[in-house]
Amino acid sequence: MEHSEEISRRKTNKLSLYAQIGLRIMAISTAFAATWTIVTAKQTVLVFGMQFHAQYTYSPAFKFFMFANAFACGFTFFSLMFVFFSLRRGLTPKSFFVLFLHDLFMMSLMLSGVAAGTAIGYVGRYGNSHSGWTEICGYLKKYCDRVMTSMMLSYLSVVCLLVLTVISAGKSRQIKL
Repeated sequence: MEHSEEISRRKTNKLSLYAQIGLRIMAISTAFAATWTIVTAKQTVLVFGMQFHAQYTYSPAFKFFMFANAFACGFTFFSLMFVFFSLRRGLTPKSFFVLFLHDLFMMSLMLSGVAAGTAIGYVGRYGNSHSGWTEICGYLKKYCDRVMTSMMLSYLSVVCLLVLTVISAGKSRQIKL
């Protein structure tokens, strides 16, 4: 009976490890793609004889969004290296607690960045009649589509980090008997 429990525990630990690695790679990839997409989102249009140029640096919310994605991408890469280097010793509950804190911070940072970007993106797409702001996406369709793609990638990264946070929290509470 104990032998089958040990085999079951090893399979669960192996599955958890593969999930950790796969989700971290996916979070890194989507955060990097979101960063790249927002940085390269640029468009110039002529409206009523006036030239308008749009890029992420014109909005503090989009700048924060870009830096939050880039920062989370880099630090999640470091956490992936931590997981790889910890494999030799084995991931202990203490290691999982460190990963839990990291994942929680990165998820919070990403969520705040994508929330800021979504708020300003909503105003850009639909305007705000109470403030007198008109929609710009009717004129800057290519730019708005790239920004929306970047937001969707970032939300996907947030979901990956959320799942990693839950996994790390659960594993950090396991006590070896």
